[in-house]
Amino acid sequence: MKQYLVKPFILLAFVAMMTSACKDKNAEKRIAQLESRLAELEGKKTATPGAPSPTTPAPEAKPEGPLPKMEFQTTDHDFGTIHEGDVVEYTYAFKNTGDAPLIIQGAQGSCGCTVPDWTKESIPVGGTGFVKAKFDSNGKSQIQNKTVTVTANTWPKQTVLRFKAMVTPKAGPAK
Repeated sequence: MKQYLVKPFILLAFVAMMTSACKDKNAEKRIAQLESRLAELEGKKTATPGAPSPTTPAPEAKPEGPLPKMEFQTTDHDFGTIHEGDVVEYTYAFKNTGDAPLIIQGAQGSCGCTVPDWTKESIPVGGTGFVKAKFDSNGKSQIQNKTVTVTANTWPKQTVLRFKAMVTPKAGPAK
């Protein structure tokens, strides 16, 4: 009979312990202290604060040589108020103001409701191109903030385009 009470008690204690660990506001500070202590014990110098760790990617190094540059007329757009179910799109125009031909390798919407399209061919220095964002508001309501992340042979490699819309929900069935 006691065995039936011990297992739930252990499980409850484990869940309580894990929950309290997640709420600890000083966890990062304690981790940094433990990493420093571990480095000392291993005979190394203390870990440098802000140094890249295995979980933190190193900052992107700027490539050498001539680079293209995307200069957008705007990187933000407001569709204003739209109705749920509307499909709207906006074209972000840009010019290559860099020193080399520009190639867009891809564009990714922040969710499935945002579908990007872009200039597929190489854009010469001084040439223009576009990134189009199509937003389907079906199933959405209230303020919607979305992004399109463009990856190109520029530095930095990624450019984030943003848009927002206030979506008015469809009227519910009359009662």
